[in-house]
Parts: sequence; structure tokens; C-alpha cells
Amino acid sequence: MTVVSSKEFATRPARYYNLAVNEKVAIKRGKNLFHLTCTNGYHTNEYDQILEPDDDLRRAISADEFLKRALVIVDKLDKIYLKK
Repeated sequence: MTVVSSKEFATRPARYYNLAVNEKVAIKRGKNLFHLTCTNGYHTNEYDQILEPDDDLRRAISADEFLKRALVIVDKLDKIYLKK
């Protein structure tokens, strides 16, 4: 793995992008390391695993459905507070 400073990376980014094709490259900034990852597009196995559907996604609602539900609640609140 090649580790470079953020200053060195900013000076010659193309060099490190090309290097990341064949080996791991990390950019050191303070105490943190930022890793460059080279892929052939957005559909790599690692990316697909991150976006795998889960229970939260299955329970999600659309923006239109959210708006409908929110309007019902707002109407109920208006009726409660306008009566006072």
C-alpha cells in the first residue's frame, strides 16, 4: 500500500489515481487515512452489498404517501388547536 500526504496528492492526483488501479493508495490527512478505490463503474460487488435492500427499505414510503399522511396529521392538529 502506498501512503501519501494530502499535499502530495493535491500536487499530483493523476499519478495516484493511476496507481490505485493496481494497488491500494491511502491519503494521509492529519490522523486520518482516506483510501482510493478504483472500480469499473457503479456496479461493483462491494457497492451492491452496501445498497442491498433491507427491512427499513421494505417499510419505506414514497414522498407522495408521506405528504398525504402529513396533511392528515396537520389537519387534525389544526382542528384541535383552532377549537381552543
